Amino acid sequence: MRCAVLAGGVAVLCAAPAWGQELRAQLSPRDFTTLAAEIGAKVEKIGAREGERFTRGQVLIAFDCSVNRAQLDEARATQSAADKTLAVNRRLLELQTVGKLETDVSVAEAEKARAKVAAMSAMVSKCAVTAPFDGRVVEQKVRGQQYVQPGQALLDILDDSVLELDFVVPSKWLVWLKPGHAFQVAIDETGKSYPVKLTRVGARIDPVSQTVRVAGAIGGHFTELSAGMSGKVLLVPPP
Repeated sequence: MRCAVLAGGVAVLCAAPAWGQELRAQLSPRDFTTLAAEIGAKVEKIGAREGERFTRGQVLIAFDCSVNRAQLDEARATQSAADKTLAVNRRLLELQTVGKLETDVSVAEAEKARAKVAAMSAMVSKCAVTAPFDGRVVEQKVRGQQYVQPGQALLDILDDSVLELDFVVPSKWLVWLKPGHAFQVAIDETGKSYPVKLTRVGARIDPVSQTVRVAGAIGGHFTELSAGMSGKVLLVPPP
């Protein structure tokens, strides 16, 4: 600690050195997101709850879409009827027993029915919210049988297969600190050290503190590590 002192021994400025010896960092997941409802419906099933693991493609939330599926069946039946009418009218047009206008109307009706089926199929596809990656549920924001609105948050999820360290270093270190540089981190909660490899360097240097944000990835998978843990980065400049 260095202090500027006025006459009489009164300190007017007391600050830490431009750079201390300890680098602190926190573990964070590489991928994390909040899943939200795209339709208004009642929650029928929750596939993974807080703290539980899931795999990519697994259904995490299923909605009661019985009405939507019935509407899709109705749209498909309408399309089938429209396609048959169009086929008959095209044959009759060849025999010159029906006008071109009637055939054109049949074409339009068939296309309208196909569009309706596509719209209802898209709606039904949103009745199940699937996992975009392997990971764990951080927070469950809804309960079974609860009615949700479009855009309402359902689950906070993260991918902890790769944990990252986010911290700051002096900008002058960039002459030797490059992506791929290997070092260690001592995690407070476990009392152990783990290998880390620098993955990326921030695009902007803070002109006031003359520091830059960097990130590194834990090398390997350690079941005892969790996002949110913190520790000391064992990284020092070369002599």
